[in-house]
Amino acid sequence: MSKPNVLVLGGCGFIGRHLVDHLVANDLAGRIKVVDKTPPLMAWLNSRHTQAFADARVEFASANLINPTSCQHAFRMQEEGGGEEEEKQEKTVGGSWDYVINCAAETKPGQTDPVYQEGILKLSLNCATEAVKCKAKRYLELSTGSMCSDEKVPQKEDCPIEPWTMVGKYKAKVEQELIAIKDLPYTILRLPICYGVGDRKGLTPRIIIAGIYKHLGETMKLLWTGTMKMNVVHVEDVCGSIWELLQTDRTLHETINVCDDSDATQGLISELLADMFAIKIDYWGVTMSNMTKLDMAGAIEEINDRHLGPWAELCQRDGVQNTPLTPYMDQELLFQKHLHLSNEKLKSYGYKLRRPRITRELLEEIVQDFIDMGHFPRTLLG
Repeated sequence: MSKPNVLVLGGCGFIGRHLVDHLVANDLAGRIKVVDKTPPLMAWLNSRHTQAFADARVEFASANLINPTSCQHAFRMQEEGGGEEEEKQEKTVGGSWDYVINCAAETKPGQTDPVYQEGILKLSLNCATEAVKCKAKRYLELSTGSMCSDEKVPQKEDCPIEPWTMVGKYKAKVEQELIAIKDLPYTILRLPICYGVGDRKGLTPRIIIAGIYKHLGETMKLLWTGTMKMNVVHVEDVCGSIWELLQTDRTLHETINVCDDSDATQGLISELLADMFAIKIDYWGVTMSNMTKLDMAGAIEEINDRHLGPWAELCQRDGVQNTPLTPYMDQELLFQKHLHLSNEKLKSYGYKLRRPRITRELLEEIVQDFIDMGHFPRTLLG
């Protein structure tokens, strides 16, 4: 039986690169086409991911998926082996992609509405429309778990839709639109904070800040309290569940939370960081933190200014000349909202978590990879 052909949109991003590696390492796909606006050479890939992208089954195409014509080209499959270049360009093999997996989206916080309107809503609708046209067997959309905040009850997939981030607001619109597209064989996965090797946006800013407080020899004092829910999932489980959930028709037209069993809070994550960097942690508490709401932007600017200088010093001291990493925190990341998801539905399909709980070792693995690439000051982990 021939292996499925897979189109990975946004394949040079954090989850996309791991997915490509997962497909290659486990020999799951016949052909893998990676589409991204950033070419692999510019995407800060580590050696393992670079190797995966160099595999014979993997091809890369640069595209801006916000542009319908560019998106259409991205879905084309070139004929294998020979043929004139022009002919290859023209050849569109209908129904050639078995699985279309959309990891592409504008996820950078702090942008304006039109940026997300285009980079999330328009982009996803373009991709879904093309998936229907090329008769893809399955279309999988990565969404966010930031749909409804509740400290007490883990939120299920049918929770009220009250997103508190800009990404959440536009992903909620995408979810509604996908349901309405005729003949789209969609599955939607909602993710909490995703972490793992190569993560630059999820937990890494907190890791960097903890390292800065080690350097400063000061207590790391955080907004709110330790009980704030910050559920997480390891990127290996995102990739593992993407593949497993595509193997059954039971997941067609379903929305599924992909979350681990840690039931992680700000306190749990901070304790792991305190352990890792031998620092002390404290909290401002609700009353003091509420005062920052009067001028949230000003408060966040002050916090970021406090961290950026020492980070630059550390990088200079350890010879880190060029790094994509930053301790910068957007105000959205500091709201008092509970990211609290139920993974019951995921488990009902028989999925077994590979990384059921977040550990210090898994966080150290992220840092060690960045140290090996020359992106993180090595003396901080000593």
